[in-house]
Amino acid sequence: MSFNPVLVVAKIPKPAWYQHTNCFAQPDTRTSLRQLGLTLLPYLSLLFLMGHTVLRGYSYAITLVLGVVAGALATRIFIIFHDCVHGSFLPSPRWNRNVGYLCGILVFTAFHDWRRSHAGHHITAGDLDRRGTGDITTMTVDEYLAASRLDRLAYRLYRNPLILLGVGPFYYFLIRNRYPSRGAKKIDFTSVIFTNLVIAAIVVTATLTVGFKTYLLVQLPVLLLAATIGVWLFYIQHQFEGVYWARHEEWDPWRVAMEGASYFQLPRLLQWVTGNIGFHHVHHIRPAIPNYHLQSCYEAIPELRTLKPVTLFSSLRSLRLNLWDEQQRRLISFRSLKTM
Repeated sequence: MSFNPVLVVAKIPKPAWYQHTNCFAQPDTRTSLRQLGLTLLPYLSLLFLMGHTVLRGYSYAITLVLGVVAGALATRIFIIFHDCVHGSFLPSPRWNRNVGYLCGILVFTAFHDWRRSHAGHHITAGDLDRRGTGDITTMTVDEYLAASRLDRLAYRLYRNPLILLGVGPFYYFLIRNRYPSRGAKKIDFTSVIFTNLVIAAIVVTATLTVGFKTYLLVQLPVLLLAATIGVWLFYIQHQFEGVYWARHEEWDPWRVAMEGASYFQLPRLLQWVTGNIGFHHVHHIRPAIPNYHLQSCYEAIPELRTLKPVTLFSSLRSLRLNLWDEQQRRLISFRSLKTM
């Protein structure tokens, strides 16, 4: 499935105000290059400094402090990668692809393969009959009650925050991304192989120069922090109180964009780290908007400001929402199920 951010929303009936998003769906080359430079250069410099602290025998705590900043920048690199996937970061498809491949290598994700699977997410989000494409696995109450004891246990473990935000990011970025996703085409296979080969070349080069242990002590905490932030963001974007889900025959893609994707209201620093992706409903409404225009679009169109924001505090409560109740049309907790 090749991804075209225009085609995803092209057939959806849209309100009159939608046309006002047009002016924000235009990438600005100067802004994009500045963002790219101010993200990649500090990131690579921090990796160098982290390696220096390890080789010089400094306290590993210093290395980890630098790693926190590097992990934040790696999160921004993934946001740039995500924009390139949507063809929204630069005006040229070729340069979106080139920058996307570069950023994808840095965040251990193959460009073409992830582009195709992410397209599936955009055209199936909120559809109970088409779950399983680039989303957090979510069972309905009826499915959970009908499942075997072993399947229930497996699902509970999967939804446990320690697994979801601990083991999950490690598995997804370091292991799962090394293989093509379901339904991969030839170009997707090629992108995975190419990305893996470049990563392997980087690992070999690092091993021959600074040593494999040093490489792990530098790269692993950075990648895992960024991966955890990424999985957390993706969770909150579509798992929150009041989220919209429906069976396919009732599924409304416009409601998915407006009610099935969150506005994650973050402090300014965290908003910068996450590249404005907290305005996720705006992104689903118009995927062609680059990350640096999302807030401006949100502020310019009153209709986009009707969604109740998810705050840092309320996002923690969302971790307790584990099952979709089709009768109440909302997410509920395992604990709530016992009282039904």
